Amino acid sequence: MTLTIVGSQLGDEGKGALVDRWGGDADVVVRYQGGDNAGHTVVEGGTEYKLSLVPSGAVRGTVGILGNGCVVNPRTLFTEIDDLRERGLDPDVRIARRAHVILPYHRELDGIEEEVKADDDAGDEVGTTGRGIGPTYEDKAGRRGIRVADLLAPDVLREKLEYVVPQKRALVEDVYGLDFDSEAKRASDSRTQSGDGDDRAEAFDVDALHEEFTAIGERLADEGMTVNCSDYLHRRHEAGDRILFEGAQGTHIDVDHGNYPFVTSSNPTAGGAAVGSGLGVTTVGDGEVVGIVKAYLSRVGSGPLPTELDGDADEEALADDIREKGGEFGTVTGRPRRIGWLDLPMLRHAARVSGFTGVAVNHVDVLAGLDELKVCTTYELDGEEIDTVPTTTERWERCEPVFETLDTWNEFDSTAVAEDGYDALPEGAREYLEFVADEIDTPVYAVGVGPDREETVELTNPFDE
Repeated sequence: MTLTIVGSQLGDEGKGALVDRWGGDADVVVRYQGGDNAGHTVVEGGTEYKLSLVPSGAVRGTVGILGNGCVVNPRTLFTEIDDLRERGLDPDVRIARRAHVILPYHRELDGIEEEVKADDDAGDEVGTTGRGIGPTYEDKAGRRGIRVADLLAPDVLREKLEYVVPQKRALVEDVYGLDFDSEAKRASDSRTQSGDGDDRAEAFDVDALHEEFTAIGERLADEGMTVNCSDYLHRRHEAGDRILFEGAQGTHIDVDHGNYPFVTSSNPTAGGAAVGSGLGVTTVGDGEVVGIVKAYLSRVGSGPLPTELDGDADEEALADDIREKGGEFGTVTGRPRRIGWLDLPMLRHAARVSGFTGVAVNHVDVLAGLDELKVCTTYELDGEEIDTVPTTTERWERCEPVFETLDTWNEFDSTAVAEDGYDALPEGAREYLEFVADEIDTPVYAVGVGPDREETVELTNPFDE
């Protein structure tokens, strides 16, 4: 049995809570793409765990795998593992040897590229987290990346660093037109003043990189953390184990199916689970695929958001209220998220691309007590009404949302509703959920009415299907 969890919007849908809940029924939880730019907040018994790389299932004591589709920053990984251990947990995290490694120069280049895009006034900056995700995937596609397996072989690691680091330094100087030595000193001084000790010069120094990442490889080997992911998962599946695949981000920032170029550099959609883990597509496709939906819409970074609440003062005040009530600030960056009404054309696209067998709708409690509740059912574009997202960002930016107004509902006791079940939800909330399910022709499996794992109304456990 396999279960794939997919974000159906722009990320931040609350996937971690469902991965944590259903991860208790799984034997293995696999992150199949992304890196430490993805944030998962898991709440258990009032205790909050903020994870950006460790699979969410680690809080439940489940084996967590970072698949070959991930890009891994070992610094972040070890920091998170050590923090969880200090808090009394014992996470069992394995890393695919085919996964690519984020090096310090990837982070530096990520920041430089965004700065250059911002300076040219073209508005092309993506609003990345600056974690080096894109540059690492670029190296993967360009066949010059460094993989986890390379950290286990110091001679191979040095050979690869000696090949790629001069290219990166030349990129800084010859393409971006920066004087490397003066720029490295300026960046280093800035980091010293801000308390961030990274040195830009060391980020492009073969010897420094080789020393640090050889030591990282030794720790990975000593703790037995690396695996042949495809073979490992195949054996676990053959033994009858339940495997849960955890996607990072959301459908609409998928590099192929999102609003390019305001996307991440990998595939959060369900097809990425097979490619990013090495478990066969017929095996993954034979399981359940659950799309996680936030009851409204939020976004960190640039890009279109047709239903955004950013018009008059009343809309902006409403957005502020929802943002504060829903805790809509980036787990990784802390940036305030943009807020909008639920967008059904986006959900139709997501359901189609990943083949949802069910959806879980989160943050229903956040919408309680509103004076008015809207849902975007279609778009109007160039005089035509369309019911899905256009293929280009330029056309999506020109879409005008067509809204339907639904009944609101009053505040409710989330704990009581979670204990009593679906029928305990206010009538307006149930009508809202049923409206969404009908519009995307997908049943609701669960309803999130609060941040804690136990504040979820479960209608269907996909592992029982």
